[in-house]
Amino acid sequence: MPKESGLKVVATNRKARHDYHVMDTYEAGLALMGTEVKSLREGRASLVDGFATFYDNELWLEAVYIPEYLNGSWTNHSARRRRKLLLHREELEKIAHKTRESGFTIVPLQLYFLDGRAKVEIAVAKGKKDYDKRQTLREKQDNREALRAMREKNRP
Repeated sequence: MPKESGLKVVATNRKARHDYHVMDTYEAGLALMGTEVKSLREGRASLVDGFATFYDNELWLEAVYIPEYLNGSWTNHSARRRRKLLLHREELEKIAHKTRESGFTIVPLQLYFLDGRAKVEIAVAKGKKDYDKRQTLREKQDNREALRAMREKNRP
C-alpha cells in the first residue's frame, strides 16, 4: 500500500490545448532525482515551454521547469535538465510512428503524483493555425454567453 493515494496535480499546461489539436494522450512515468521529487511535492513546476523528443529510441522530456529544491545541497538538480520518460515499448513505437508525420509533436499536458509516483500526461498533437485559435475562442465565448442567457431566463 503506498504512503499516498489518489491524484495530486502539480502543474497543468493550459496553453497546450490552446496551441495544439490533441490527438492521443499517454501517461508516462518520470525518471527524477530526489531533489526534483521534493521540489515537485512543494507544488512548483511549469510545463509551458515543455516538449518531448526521441534520442536513441528513448523518449525524453525537455524544457520543463522544475526549480531547484530550496533545502538542497550540492547534489541539487539543474532546473531545465532533460528527463527520461518511462513508457512501454509498444507505446513508444506508436508515438514514434505518429510523430514521423509532418506537423505532429509531443507536448506535456499535466504533471501529477498518482499514488505517490510522479507521472506526466503527454499528448501527440498537431499545431493549430491562427484562425483555428480564433475559432476556438469564439466558440468558447458563444457557449459562455448562451449559458449566461439561459441562466438569466430561468431566474424567478
